[in-house]
Amino acid sequence: MRIPFLGPRHDSNGDAALPADPEAIADLMSECELLRTQAAEAGVRLDDTPASLEALDQLVPRWRDDAETLPWLGHDAGLYLGTVVVRTVPGSAWRIRRDGEPVVRLPSGREVEVAEYGREWAVSGVPELSQLYAEVAEI
Repeated sequence: MRIPFLGPRHDSNGDAALPADPEAIADLMSECELLRTQAAEAGVRLDDTPASLEALDQLVPRWRDDAETLPWLGHDAGLYLGTVVVRTVPGSAWRIRRDGEPVVRLPSGREVEVAEYGREWAVSGVPELSQLYAEVAEI
């Protein structure tokens, strides 16, 4: 996902510099409109909690029949996973790499490529989003 309106600013590591308001970035990353629409149609409420990841894991993956929707939904699933991590794991934050890919930086310094995990989940259902959250949150 490229975020051009954040501008070409880069930090000393060459990564895109994010605005100073982490909550604004979290709100931006949490939109995930396609995923939220699909979930709502299935009666699943996405409330940015680990329990909502478990509910997503239980959805019938009808999107797999639509090759055009699949990558977008997977990207949204990754952003949603990242949103849950950022909102529930103290010290976690979004970071945009130089290539434009959003990642979640954990307090340990580890970076999680949530979009890639979301795409894998959308295609195969494995690993489950709730399992990924547990591993990332070190539960």
